[in-house]
Amino acid sequence: MQTINPNNIVKQGIAILGSTGSIGTQTLDVIEQYPDLFEVIAITSNNNWELLAAQAIKFNADCVVIANEEHYEKLTKALEQHPIKVYAGKKALEQVVTLQTVHCVVSALVGYAGLVPTIAAIESGKKIALANKETLVVAGEIVMKKAIEFKASVLPIDSEHSAIFQCLVGEHSSIDKIILTASGGPFYGYTSTQLEAVSLQQALKHPNWSMGKKITIDSSTMMNKGFEVIEAKWLFGVEVSDIDVFVHRNSVVHSMVQFSDGAVKAQLGAADMRQPIQYALTYPYRLPLNSKRLDFSGLNLRFLPADKDTFECLQLAYDAAELGGNMPCILNAANEV
Repeated sequence: MQTINPNNIVKQGIAILGSTGSIGTQTLDVIEQYPDLFEVIAITSNNNWELLAAQAIKFNADCVVIANEEHYEKLTKALEQHPIKVYAGKKALEQVVTLQTVHCVVSALVGYAGLVPTIAAIESGKKIALANKETLVVAGEIVMKKAIEFKASVLPIDSEHSAIFQCLVGEHSSIDKIILTASGGPFYGYTSTQLEAVSLQQALKHPNWSMGKKITIDSSTMMNKGFEVIEAKWLFGVEVSDIDVFVHRNSVVHSMVQFSDGAVKAQLGAADMRQPIQYALTYPYRLPLNSKRLDFSGLNLRFLPADKDTFECLQLAYDAAELGGNMPCILNAANEV
């Protein structure tokens, strides 16, 4: 079997928007495995200045940004013995992604806040490893047009969209259907009446994935899957009517693509976000990853249609995407509130 020599991969300067969140910390895990391939240039956080300072010291970052300016003095004091530049404010997020030493920007901010700095990175021609789905939900047409205009690659980190991307690599056939898989969240099988009595604590207990609070709540309502439908529309140039959602409880098949001849490709793997993160950073190469492997004995590959009547947020996302215009942006704003 041919193996890829990591020396074939040009060393990349990385900026991580949201380095203290779930995706950000796992990105740093990947980077730590290959210090000869990646250099941490800029990392950012909204409020978690303590972890941000620790990350900056450990990875010898060139600069850090704390978006909430109230924490600037504390962060500056924590890093005063280190040659690390400290910036504050949302405008600084836009500025650090344009640094000449940055080659790839991992967009892992939560919600609408990720849009403007991601666009700034695209306009600088950077490679975008995109985990902030709201960027495409609220401004997919604008973002993808800019990516073409400024020759910026947009590679998905979401497990579902990475799966679709991996299924499409090397293909020249037209897409007949995209099948997004969903775990169903903690409330799969609940009736509308049962959902009226659920608690915040229950909603924050995702059965398969360890994620930030907002995305975990969005998963419990299936709004997250609705946003993924809109994201897939823009990433892969398909109509929302050609995107189906099926519940697959054990999250082994991360998504599938059906082609015009009826053939279906699926991407399978353990529930480990480091795999799609690493693939986005090293594409088109695959490098070894210390992660759990699938056990195919007794593997359950059951799929059920998503219940859009009970989980109305999923249907709302389809409706917003069909209406187009600023409706997905309005839906996202309502959801963030």
